[in-house]
Parts: sequence; structure tokens; C-alpha cells
Amino acid sequence: MNNSVNIPECVTACTLCSVTCSGCASACLSEDDIRMMRECVRRCIDCADICNLCAKAIQRKSALSQEICLICAKACDYCADECGQHEAEHCQECAKACRNCADACRKMAA
Repeated sequence: MNNSVNIPECVTACTLCSVTCSGCASACLSEDDIRMMRECVRRCIDCADICNLCAKAIQRKSALSQEICLICAKACDYCADECGQHEAEHCQECAKACRNCADACRKMAA
């Protein structure tokens, strides 16, 4: 793990991303064409769960933190790719939170 990275900053990015992804998934379920949003909901739920795990692992200085950060970055990229395709404001906000979290996790894992 990279000791030069601000641990609270990464934990905050993960937590914010988790909350944003959960909100996005919920908002997607209210969209008119739910079938079109199905993949977005799946990716947001996965990303939220992984971000929660990552924040907890970092806080307790888990021996697996580096690997979890890399998986979290991958999940965030995956979610951002999907959310970024949708015009809805909640999807655009989610994509941004995911990109920020992915960056923080990669720095943390370096």
C-alpha cells in the first residue's frame, strides 16, 4: 500500500461512491424504461458493495487492502462506463463519483 496517499481521502471516496451508486440504482428503478437501466442497476449495486468493502479494509489495515483497492478501481471503472452512457443526472453524478474513487484506489494500491 502507498503510505503517501491520504487514507481518509480514499475511505471518503469509497464511501461517497457507495452512497452515490446506491442512490443511482434506486433512481434508475424509477426511470420510464427500466429494461434500459437494468445493467446500470446491476453495476451500481456491485460497485456500492465493493466500495463498502474497500473502505472497511483500508480502515482496518487489512493485509488484502491493496488487492481490494485494485478490484474496487475495476468495479468503479465498470460502473462509470455504464452510467456515463446515460443522460440522467443521477447517472452522470455516479459516473463522476466512480471515476474519483477509481483514481483514489489506484493511488492507494500503488
